[in-house]
Amino acid sequence: CMPPDRLHYAELNEKFSTMKSFPVGTAVSYICRPGYIQIPGKTVFRTCGEDLQWSPTEQFCTEKKCSHPGELEHGFVNVTALTFGSKATFSCEEGFRLLGTDEISCVVKNKAVGWDRDLPFCERIPCEPPPSIANGHYTKADHYVYQTSVTYTCDAVSKGVDPFSLIGPASIYCTYDANSNGVWSGPPPQCRVVKCDNPKVENGRKKTGFGPSYSYGDSVMFECDPGYFMIGPEVITCEENNTWSPPEPTCEKTTADVCGAPKITHGVVIPVKSVYEGGESVRIKCNTYCTFPDGAEEMTVTCQGQNAWSSLQNCTCRPESSSFTPDINHGRVTDGQKPSYSVGDFITIECYAGYTLHGEARIQYIGKNQWIPGVPTCKLSAYIVAIICVIVAVVVFLAAFWVYKKFFTQNGKRDSTPCTAEYKMCKA
Repeated sequence: CMPPDRLHYAELNEKFSTMKSFPVGTAVSYICRPGYIQIPGKTVFRTCGEDLQWSPTEQFCTEKKCSHPGELEHGFVNVTALTFGSKATFSCEEGFRLLGTDEISCVVKNKAVGWDRDLPFCERIPCEPPPSIANGHYTKADHYVYQTSVTYTCDAVSKGVDPFSLIGPASIYCTYDANSNGVWSGPPPQCRVVKCDNPKVENGRKKTGFGPSYSYGDSVMFECDPGYFMIGPEVITCEENNTWSPPEPTCEKTTADVCGAPKITHGVVIPVKSVYEGGESVRIKCNTYCTFPDGAEEMTVTCQGQNAWSSLQNCTCRPESSSFTPDINHGRVTDGQKPSYSVGDFITIECYAGYTLHGEARIQYIGKNQWIPGVPTCKLSAYIVAIICVIVAVVVFLAAFWVYKKFFTQNGKRDSTPCTAEYKMCKA
């Protein structure tokens, strides 16, 4: 016979490896290659037959197995198999990043098999300390990591000195970019002195917002003198560039056949014009979460002259809210739970026994069914997972043992019984 075909899982014993031809009747033996182990009961011999062909054989070596790589805290392990040559891949939960390799392989190590690299670990994504601002400061923390929030406040000033105004969102929080690098949710606010001039409207007067001086965020409401109607907004606000926005309105003398734009709270006028002719109609639409007293969201009014509109009503609004409490699998809300939530509400969450909280326990509602930081999750603790694995292994072992006893040991006894009975009957 010519040398036998090469096997991917085994190689010829050394004394046969250099032979070029084999006499009929020669039996050769194999040894398993590194990473493989012999299957009990399978022959490792092949014989050269009279037809000059090697006797067939079943596969007698199988892949060795690596132990399970283990659990990854705040992450996920994907293992398709544990046999020689298989791989395990790793990934992290939201807000965590992988330090180390994302893939390991089961390889030959010291005449056995094992994983070629150490397990990585998942760290909560860190942020650099938040930026400092002039004339202000922020709340300090020991560490700045994913979902950490800081709040800025302007410095106090001496009596008689113009105060600083906080311009921009007071709070920012640590999040991450596409490369899992920690970044802050936005730029920090600014602390600046903002002063707006005392606004005046000819043929009109202030209705609210009286004061000797005006700083950032201050508002003034105007109304026109009798016999005049307003063109422009009745409320203006002091903005960060020391100007009023929108600009101050004007008061025009009322004539018989015209109307100024209808004044409507929490709604918009369609179409928008400064002056409307008598008999002209406009549509009024309420803002989101707002309706007219009868529940309608829109209505039509008509200019009746002398700056009077027919059936003009204001929109009333309900607070923007969330209609449900966040769904916490394996956890519950311990503080702050309500039938609905308004912007700024806080709730506190805890997990049931045996589960670990992933995320912040205290979160705040920011509108549109969104919470900051995000709603946390509850996952099985590592020691609970280990206990479950042990229980499953014991159950599988007991089931296998029961099958062996029932279908191998007992069947063997039944096979011998008829022969014994027949022998006794013949003897009798």
